[in-house]
Amino acid sequence: MSDANPFSTALLAWFDRAGRKHLPWQQSPTPYRVWISEIMLQQTQVATVIPYYQRFMQRFPAVRALADAPLDEVLHLWTGLGYYARARNLHRAANRLVDEFGGDFPHSLEQVQSLPGIGRSTAGAILALSREDRHPILDGNVKRVLTRHFGVEGFPGEKKVEARLWALAEQCLPQTRMRDYTQAVMDLGATLCTRSQPRCVECPFVATCVAHRDNLQTALPTPRPKKARPQRMAFVVVALNAAGAILLERRPPAGIWGGLWTFPQFELETDAALFVGAPPTWERLPAYHHAFSHFDLALQPLVLRDVERMQIADAERYCWYDASQPSRIGLAKPVVDIIKQVVSSSCQ
Repeated sequence: MSDANPFSTALLAWFDRAGRKHLPWQQSPTPYRVWISEIMLQQTQVATVIPYYQRFMQRFPAVRALADAPLDEVLHLWTGLGYYARARNLHRAANRLVDEFGGDFPHSLEQVQSLPGIGRSTAGAILALSREDRHPILDGNVKRVLTRHFGVEGFPGEKKVEARLWALAEQCLPQTRMRDYTQAVMDLGATLCTRSQPRCVECPFVATCVAHRDNLQTALPTPRPKKARPQRMAFVVVALNAAGAILLERRPPAGIWGGLWTFPQFELETDAALFVGAPPTWERLPAYHHAFSHFDLALQPLVLRDVERMQIADAERYCWYDASQPSRIGLAKPVVDIIKQVVSSSCQ
């Protein structure tokens, strides 16, 4: 396809006028810097990512620094950003890059996709944004732009619909300026072709967009078929010793909050009481509600203050966390919030 491609021509002209050009990862866009930003930006807004990205890059300016760091420190710098499997995969991939590629980022799309946590769209974005390689991307913003512009119906997660979107993404690529084009198509979805209240009058495709022509902006992309979200509940023991340190337990490497430190958690209150080892008198905090991608979780904090120092046989699994002198470990967001609440109430 020549650079006369009307889609890329219009998009690049818009990017020259209005695209974002001063984001931290756009400066010196090496594959490593772009990779970190792309992983952080999955399911997360730019404004939220920027301070995390800056702290992360200050501590881990190159892939070897990330590979050499303990996972706890990586998770610590990720605390509050959510979707912690991303951080675990970053750490695993950094070690693969050092061990198998000598610390350099591979050049082929297939090799980049082979790294933990990197799919086809992320691999294409890394190579296009850092090296100007000609690869399409298909993240959530791009899916929204393409489904609306070309009038593609059907849930984008369905195989046939996704295959059509990949074909369109490929057809729309320019021959040159891949870095600008890739940033532009993401920017358009993030700033104009938004999920709700798209700013169609400012869009470079206002005259050619099927959704705008047929007033389908709210119907496209076709939503995921609705299912009832499962509701779960668990009890967490918030045990403070006489010094005010709080007992934490490391989660298993895989699964929810994998590798992070949380309160000891139980499905039944009776199991929580058995863990403490004596008939407890709990202080019940209000239930803490946390939404995961596929279910909602209500945590019931059961607070025990001034407990005698529990005998912890497994030092790798448990630790006493001093909120006044916090360790550099990864904490799940509910833990951060509940600790703040407990510490605040202790000071009153």
